[in-house]
Amino acid sequence: MEDQHLPFFTRQQLSLRNGQDREEVWVAYRAIIYDVSRSKLWRDGKHYEHWAGQDLTDELADAPHNANVFDKFKAIGRLKG
Repeated sequence: MEDQHLPFFTRQQLSLRNGQDREEVWVAYRAIIYDVSRSKLWRDGKHYEHWAGQDLTDELADAPHNANVFDKFKAIGRLKG
């Protein structure tokens, strides 16, 4: 599995990629961190009631889409811990 070669990032490092503190806009799902910076839907680090820089695994159940939405984003890391 290619995800095993991705670098680890802490939750604190992820939280800084929220579209406010830095230009990067990242979210995590099932311990994989995705770069959603290029998505117009994540402009300014917010997508509806969801905020970037967080693990969104538990929030996906309330979304109108499934996990396949992450297929179009580049996996850039793994969430440590």
